[in-house]
Amino acid sequence: MIDVKEMRKHFLAYEAHPDLVYLDSAASALKAKEVIEVMDEYLYKSGVNVHRGVYKLSYDATTKYEEAREKIAKFINANFEEIVFTRGASSALNLVASSYGLSFLKPGDEIISSELEHHSNQMPWLNVANKTGATIKYIQLNDEGRVTIEEFKKVLTKNTKVVALTHVSNVMGYITPIKEIIELAHEVGAIVIVDGAQSVPHMKIDVKELDCDFLAFSGHKMVGPTGVGVLYGKKKLLDKMPPIEFGGDMAEDVYLDHMTFKDTPYKFETGTPMIAEVIGLGRACEFLQEIGMDEILEHEEKLKKIAIEELKKIPNVEIYNPNTDTGVISFNIKGVHPHDAASVFDKNNVCIRAGHHCAELIIHWLKTVGTLRASFYIYNDEEDVKKFIASVKEAADFFSMFI
Repeated sequence: MIDVKEMRKHFLAYEAHPDLVYLDSAASALKAKEVIEVMDEYLYKSGVNVHRGVYKLSYDATTKYEEAREKIAKFINANFEEIVFTRGASSALNLVASSYGLSFLKPGDEIISSELEHHSNQMPWLNVANKTGATIKYIQLNDEGRVTIEEFKKVLTKNTKVVALTHVSNVMGYITPIKEIIELAHEVGAIVIVDGAQSVPHMKIDVKELDCDFLAFSGHKMVGPTGVGVLYGKKKLLDKMPPIEFGGDMAEDVYLDHMTFKDTPYKFETGTPMIAEVIGLGRACEFLQEIGMDEILEHEEKLKKIAIEELKKIPNVEIYNPNTDTGVISFNIKGVHPHDAASVFDKNNVCIRAGHHCAELIIHWLKTVGTLRASFYIYNDEEDVKKFIASVKEAADFFSMFI
């Protein structure tokens, strides 16, 4: 069980803002002080580059950087060389599409996606389809807005080459039955790219057990820094993929008329990397493991259940995912634009997201312009839920006179 009072001591945002009710962790989590400390240590005491200098400072920085890669690999049960550092999950997903997709797909090939996808896991494959002549197909969602095995089977064919799906929807909070989908996709020889931005920070992920071909996630959603993310890829696939950026430390040998590249993962890591951020992300993985991923999921589940039961009691509140699997709740006050409603929450220092959440396909499916979204994490408690519900009631009451 998570002791939230003790947990908040790790997050300096609560010292700076004692009345903070932060319910926007699906967008970006607060940063743990342990993460900040290891980043500061590198920046204050060194700040030098990695993989280049033969002097001790550079060697020490390189050691910390590569130790972080090992920690992150361990966090998802991957091999060291299967961890590629990127600018974020979006960058990681684009890397797969731009390298694997543009290199190996051709007319007649099929890509499977869904209306639950974040733009970062749909737009790159739409681009690949437009450029290669491949076809992008969408899984029909059920009445609840979920991806189901039954509907996946209807779009899966012998021509399917790529399946790109979210593990957890950032709008609906649903967990995709990804393991079963991977098994079915592999039967026809397709690869599966998993957007893990909303799952890796909240639940135990084992890439070997899932048998996914690629997995992308971001540091900033898991109490780590912004500007860094991870692409996990099976080594046999990464080895055959060409780099999409050139120069700097990814080169092995360069001549006037040809060039060779370093081995995986370094051929994808062009230029000076996000050194402090990678070190910070390694510490973030340790921090979450120290809490326990099962405990994190259980904590969010408890808060989510309380919040939904209270939301159901408020007139004119429409909950789009009352059966959400995670700590993500999307809702609206009927007749009120989510941006207008969000102003009431902000007045009360309750931080929630309002808009289409970079996932317009599911917003169109819901037949709305956007939603209000509350998301719970390790530093939230039942008092946060009470303040959140009080703000919903206040907003509903205030706008009722205009509806």
